[in-house]
Amino acid sequence: MKTIIARLWRLIRGPLQWRVLWLWHAKFMVGVTGIVRDGEGRVLLLRHRMWPPDRQWGCPTGYADKGETFEDTIVREVREETGLQVKPGRLVQVTSGYRLRVEVAYTAHLTGGTLAIDSTEILEATWFSPHNLPEGVQESHRLLIQRTQP
Repeated sequence: MKTIIARLWRLIRGPLQWRVLWLWHAKFMVGVTGIVRDGEGRVLLLRHRMWPPDRQWGCPTGYADKGETFEDTIVREVREETGLQVKPGRLVQVTSGYRLRVEVAYTAHLTGGTLAIDSTEILEATWFSPHNLPEGVQESHRLLIQRTQP
């Protein structure tokens, strides 16, 4: 049986192979988080309107658009949520195992812009010392901040 499948696979080369692979394998949304730091080493945290009230604080985060690089996602999300401009840094984590989601995290460095939050999604945006984070920070984001200390 494996021999027959291998022969068929070789016969359908190109776009048809990609279509079969696409239909066969899982599809995921990709959440991208940015650990944004300013020139003083402070980290940008946002109080997210739609997150649970006891853990609303976290890093800028959002889902990648189709065809968008993950680095571009964090640049876009920070700009949309805060009006700030950032330059993506290094990839620090990829987490899978969720039902339909993969999480990706990058460091990012402030390069400009003026803080102007999108009040539809964000209640507050503040720069914090990594050693003095507010109560109610998402634990996964707290760990990311600790792991990426300069």
